[in-house]
Amino acid sequence: MKLVSELKRRNVFQTAGLYAVAAWLIMQVGEVIFEPLHFPDWAMTLLVILVILGFPVVVVLAWFFDLTRHGIKKDTSALPQIAEGIAADQARSLRGGPSIAVLSFDDMSPDKDQEYLCDGIAEEILNRLAQIQNLRVASRTSSFRFKGQPADVGNIGRQLNVATVLEGSVRKSDDQLRIATQLVNAADGYHLWSHSYDRKLEHIFEIQGDIATRVAEALQVTLQVAPADECCTTGDVRAYDYYLQGMHYFRRWGLRNVRFSIDMFSKAVEIDPDYARAWAALADSYAMICMYWNATEGNLAGADSASMRALELLPGLAESHVSRGLYHFANRDNREAIAEFETALRLDPDLFEACYFYARVRFQRSELDQAAELFARAERIRPDDFQAPTFLRQIYRAMGREEEAKAAARRALERAEAHLELYPDDTRALNLGCAALIERGDRERAMQWAERSLAIDGDNPDTLYNIACSYALLGESEHALDCLQRANLRGMSIAEWAQNDSDLASLHDDPRFQELMESLKDQESPEH
Repeated sequence: MKLVSELKRRNVFQTAGLYAVAAWLIMQVGEVIFEPLHFPDWAMTLLVILVILGFPVVVVLAWFFDLTRHGIKKDTSALPQIAEGIAADQARSLRGGPSIAVLSFDDMSPDKDQEYLCDGIAEEILNRLAQIQNLRVASRTSSFRFKGQPADVGNIGRQLNVATVLEGSVRKSDDQLRIATQLVNAADGYHLWSHSYDRKLEHIFEIQGDIATRVAEALQVTLQVAPADECCTTGDVRAYDYYLQGMHYFRRWGLRNVRFSIDMFSKAVEIDPDYARAWAALADSYAMICMYWNATEGNLAGADSASMRALELLPGLAESHVSRGLYHFANRDNREAIAEFETALRLDPDLFEACYFYARVRFQRSELDQAAELFARAERIRPDDFQAPTFLRQIYRAMGREEEAKAAARRALERAEAHLELYPDDTRALNLGCAALIERGDRERAMQWAERSLAIDGDNPDTLYNIACSYALLGESEHALDCLQRANLRGMSIAEWAQNDSDLASLHDDPRFQELMESLKDQESPEH
């Protein structure tokens, strides 16, 4: 019925009727004049064929164009409505439902200094779309790996197994913002929906919401926003801008980047003291420094106060409990950490950070079965993460499950390589990838990655520890022990983790390793 109404609105039936009358008149004239003018016998046959072929052409033109008193006008409502149908049909062809990848938006600003804003806008749209139950959304890491590359939508669709791709660009000049977006059918590159926004920066929240809504409508799905998500954000554009800058650097790893993220998150909560998401991110940044670099009293205090503030503002937000759990984990209070991570998982069973860090606690407590289950769950939640399969490889090796260890190493390596395409200087991806390369038998490439990581950040305790693991796997005991000693001297707490790390198994009988572990146990306070 909707199609019939649309055909009537566009005067398709009227045009078809007029064409039929005109065609009949033309053929009548042909019958009268062709014979007296000595036209060949096949002329009438040709005329009939041309009239028949012309009918679908006229119908299509009638759909797209209106004949008005001002001349022929294009009906601009045609394309979006056709696009919606195509988008829905194409999207449902994959896994029985619609699917989409949201690419990182291109920075078209004069100074090319708005990458964090481009990523933040795209990620916010992605997060909103990911809340739709019957819409499959490719993860951030999978989609953003194509950043800076020519957009081959067909190839992207095939690699990510999605039917549609959302791409866009951002141009920011002072407080003026221009955002152009287009939803593209991955099968044929056809634009299903597109729109440009020219507004002030203060309207960024409205723009993000409108894009997500328009995309959902084009894919014929319903967009829903969780109440908790609304509460944990901010209405202040300046606070949001600092938050996006903080997340941009937090994801790049490295001590300097995480410290800079602390500065940005601190400015965000200074502007908006009720910004729960920024408080949680601030707590996470302090906790990461404690866990991987230096657990000073100041860093622990920062993680403590920020995580408490996030919980006060929004106790029902799972991320707040993860932040609190990370503080306890960094403070080596594993019992309290477990309680917070379990609370987070009750609130959000699909929260990657809760599964991943809960698994690390279980691993550190030598509870390998529980750790393996949680790491596997984390990997299912975020199938492009390289860390969870890395630790699964270690656990499977410790359990003697060699084939599963090799499979986990393959997955870890593939994802580390994809991550490095996006962040080529991420030493954690390089460090963990080394062990996966060794597991795969590629010693030469593993050493190249190790040297590259040390060249980027050779004083990083996390780098030193993981490179020590690679040396141990290669039988280079002295190099491994040297790196472990240096990691310890730079403030990293390694004793509990090292005791259960199967990559260091070859060192366990080494007197130097035993002496190092004993000295570390004396330094560290027992578990609360």
